[in-house]
Amino acid sequence: MSETRAAGPPALAGRAPGDCEPTPGQTIGPFYGFALPYEKGNELVPIGSARSVRLTGTVYDGHGEPVPDAMLEIWQADEHGRISAEPGSLRRDGFTFTGFGREATDDAGRYTFSTVDPGPTEEGAAPFISVVVFARGLLNRLFTRIYLPEDTAALANDPLLRSLEPERRATLIGRRAADGGLRFDIRLQGDGETVFLQFPRNAD
Repeated sequence: MSETRAAGPPALAGRAPGDCEPTPGQTIGPFYGFALPYEKGNELVPIGSARSVRLTGTVYDGHGEPVPDAMLEIWQADEHGRISAEPGSLRRDGFTFTGFGREATDDAGRYTFSTVDPGPTEEGAAPFISVVVFARGLLNRLFTRIYLPEDTAALANDPLLRSLEPERRATLIGRRAADGGLRFDIRLQGDGETVFLQFPRNAD
């Protein structure tokens, strides 16, 4: 019996895998409630613990309307500036700080994490929290940062912040609440649009 094989796409004929362009991004939601959120995903430390800080804010679209179906992921150092290499981000044990959290916005576009204020990862560096935003209509996820507002000298010397105009720089700095929490709103477009980062592709 002869074997029949399906022919590959003509555009790939004779091309090495390294010569192929990556598949374009596609919108990924809003389907986050089905599989991506997980129990205590927004609790990097237990709510109400002595070290906990509430990080909260609202995601807005280009018209200034809240986005009720966005999802945020954060990565950060602990309060001593240590980057965790501990496994178990998707299974909270109440003790291990993994530095990772995931949270969907509510019907009013709000998100909340229970975390810690990150420490500087090296002497004199400005502490920050890395953020990734997924939302309807985004073909690719967006990357940004939340800088802590207190160390003004470190903020003034931060290479990224120094490269921005003052009004753009302000979109990356969180606001400290009266209760010690951190407030950070994200604006996807329009007036006061948050600065989003683009990382270069690996040359290889």
